[in-house]
Amino acid sequence: MNEERVRDILRGVEDPALGDDIVSLGLVNSIELDGDAVTVDLALGAPYSPVETDIANEVRELLETEGLDVELAANVDRGIDPDEEVLPGVENIIAVSSGKGGVGKSTVAVNLAAGLADMGASVGLFDADVYGPNVPRMVESDERPQATPDETIVPPERFGMKLMSMAFLVGEEDPVIWRGPMIHKLITQLVEDVEWGRLDYMVVDLPPGTGDTQLTLLQSVPISGSVIVTTPQEVALDDARKGLRMFGKHDTPVLGIVENMSGFKCPDCGNVHDIFGSGGGQRFADENELPFLGELPLDPDVREGGDTGQPVVLDDDSDTGEAFREFVRETADMQGIVHRQRTANR
Repeated sequence: MNEERVRDILRGVEDPALGDDIVSLGLVNSIELDGDAVTVDLALGAPYSPVETDIANEVRELLETEGLDVELAANVDRGIDPDEEVLPGVENIIAVSSGKGGVGKSTVAVNLAAGLADMGASVGLFDADVYGPNVPRMVESDERPQATPDETIVPPERFGMKLMSMAFLVGEEDPVIWRGPMIHKLITQLVEDVEWGRLDYMVVDLPPGTGDTQLTLLQSVPISGSVIVTTPQEVALDDARKGLRMFGKHDTPVLGIVENMSGFKCPDCGNVHDIFGSGGGQRFADENELPFLGELPLDPDVREGGDTGQPVVLDDDSDTGEAFREFVRETADMQGIVHRQRTANR
């Protein structure tokens, strides 16, 4: 067995999203052989995404069939100068955004982060909605951040997620009044002075709109992908278009559109009622040639989970929980596609 033979074997592994084998796409970074032991470094950058997990498993199975002892590694070039890394231990930073308030953006962000952590990923949840921070309530986190002797911040953890929010730093009922320069300083401190450690994903809950907080993050943090949340109604879609243009101006990859509150299933009659219309998110995604990440139903369990701090994505017995889990899987898969497509285009 030699390196060329290993490469020939790996040509049998196809990337289902990019439509070619992983060798031709340049997704095999390196192969190291030592007797019957082989280490393969793959250009996979979305840990625990179903598609990348399947690719890695197929690589392992094919090589083990040849009698090899297989060790896999995963590394992608994110195009960032190591000297300019703001969060060197964080592999992916996913921003959850909406053009307007009231569409359930924070609910989506919390369930995305909790769902990724439940899959096995190391996750941080950064509540950057400085004007209306409510993530701590939505995960029932009463623990406060701790300070180290070096004056860095140790974030509390909940459901396997490291948490940071403006709500930890102000009184529960205190109004938050910030001007642009203050927001820039605050966001920079909450990003750089927090001991986030090594994370597969950081999920950032942005405030609604396209203001100072969003611009600060887009200019100072290497966002690897964004999710745009909308409801089916045209008023929400009008504002979602503004958010889409904001990400476009900053060359931030949009992983897709998710439609929240897409339909209400009556518990009495079993019929689904389109309270906010239907199909708006899918149409918006199609119009802009973007992936559609799924429909999340309007369900009292979602509201209850947010109020009691139990994300519905963790409810294995709920159809709504499964809808959120499918959204999490789609989002992770799309983050992987962004990385692999960039590698293949080099």
